[in-house]
Amino acid sequence: MSAIDKKLRLKLFLIFIPVAYFSCFFHELGHWIIGEILGYDMFLTLNGSGIKNGQQFVENTHYLYHLFGGVCFTIFLTLIFWGVIEKYKVIYVYPFVLLNFIHRLFPQIIKFEYQDEAKISTLLGIGKYTIAIIVLISLLLITWRSSRVLKINYKDNLLFAFVSIICLLLVVVTDELLFK
Repeated sequence: MSAIDKKLRLKLFLIFIPVAYFSCFFHELGHWIIGEILGYDMFLTLNGSGIKNGQQFVENTHYLYHLFGGVCFTIFLTLIFWGVIEKYKVIYVYPFVLLNFIHRLFPQIIKFEYQDEAKISTLLGIGKYTIAIIVLISLLLITWRSSRVLKINYKDNLLFAFVSIICLLLVVVTDELLFK
């Protein structure tokens, strides 16, 4: 695998910023849409969604669907850009693939019990790590394949992963400042 030149690397760094905002918002949009479809009055921010006025879901299945909404939207977004990479070999969409993997991995490390995948697994009664493992392995394989197609080396991938974490933290801070 080849290294990416400095100019392209800088362009990709800059692309990660709007991708982080879009990907987080799109994930939360998945939660919001499912909640609205189920008839709840929902709120939506850059990095959060839920029922307005502190109400609760009336059924566990509604909460389960709400949780699945965000995870499914993230996977869907990743699949779209993976398809673009496979068909057109466009490196500029790679941030969507890698960032979505990091978006689901990084929080698992920080606060596992609070993440969608852990809650889904618990509600399904299949062991709290099951859905997280399935989602993370799937996203990792897509990221690995995309990286191979685009000939991105491990050094650049580690650098991009670090940039992804910084951008995701920026989204969290922005959300806290604007909506809390």
